Amino acid sequence: MLQPSAAFLSPARPRAVARWLLIVAALIVAMVVVGGITRLTESGLSITQWKPISGTIPPLTDAQWRAEFANYQRIPEYQAFNRDMTLGGFKAIFFWEYLHRLLGRIIGLAFAVPLIWFAVKRRIPAGYGWRLVAILALGGMQGAIGWWMVASGLVDRTDVSHVRLAIHLMTALTLLGGIVWTALDLLALDALSGTRPARMPLVGVVAIGMLGIQIMFGAFTAGLDAGYAFASWPLMGDSFFPAGVPMLSPGWTNAVDNPVVVQFIHRWWAFAAAIALCWLSVRATRAGSRAGFWVVGLVTLQIFLGVATLMTGVLIDVAVAHQANAALLLISTIVAAHAVGRQPRVL
Repeated sequence: MLQPSAAFLSPARPRAVARWLLIVAALIVAMVVVGGITRLTESGLSITQWKPISGTIPPLTDAQWRAEFANYQRIPEYQAFNRDMTLGGFKAIFFWEYLHRLLGRIIGLAFAVPLIWFAVKRRIPAGYGWRLVAILALGGMQGAIGWWMVASGLVDRTDVSHVRLAIHLMTALTLLGGIVWTALDLLALDALSGTRPARMPLVGVVAIGMLGIQIMFGAFTAGLDAGYAFASWPLMGDSFFPAGVPMLSPGWTNAVDNPVVVQFIHRWWAFAAAIALCWLSVRATRAGSRAGFWVVGLVTLQIFLGVATLMTGVLIDVAVAHQANAALLLISTIVAAHAVGRQPRVL
């Protein structure tokens, strides 16, 4: 009599777990897009309190709206720039910040509740439980980082810290990358029982690292409003780099805090990152993955969107497309690196 295989008898369901993770990844992409809109519409400081549970319900009465507006009127941003704002204008910026926070709560539930269910039903394959718990912990930390970012703009500043903004975005994209990589490992396990998780190849480390630096400077550019510094390309005004602007003086912090220098680095590091991504795409194509073509297409589109963002004076639609495409480019990069990492020889 034929005996059923161990894989058939196992309650683990790697494909089901992978599908759930990909749904969560899609929600994170949506949150990155909404976060970009929130930043571009200057809506991020409209909610001045962190109420993880009660904050789920927005103001419902006129009195509640006026109380929220009164809280906003106390912060430096309102005092400096928005003294003529009406209650209707406040509701408009409140909407985007509320939606951003609501999506964060939805993502938390969409991850935590199925994780518990899969764990109770023993659907998680051996060796993956710790990874999923680590992702959950990082997601919880991301909520705290988000409030830490907002808090930086409530007392002494008229906007949030661009460094904290970058940390917030990079943490979100780290979550996105970790979730997609784990889902790919699970899909490979489902296709061939006993398959080991892919290893991150050197070409993947370089490409993802260089893309990460570019995204970080993109966050600096957004946080400093550096995109408005020069609306021309490839020159910044009449020169490659504006005369009289110190590149590294008074120190390396100028490359983080000076809007002109930050925009300059973000402009040209893009091409260094593109070279690394093209290298990865060649390796992925040789490994039999179509992800390499997606990497080349998306990085090309990303550069065009970046230039268009500058040339249009940071038109919101173009700038949001630029940020959304960055998330898609990261996903394609993860898929390509995973394909290379599954090969016997990892270089």
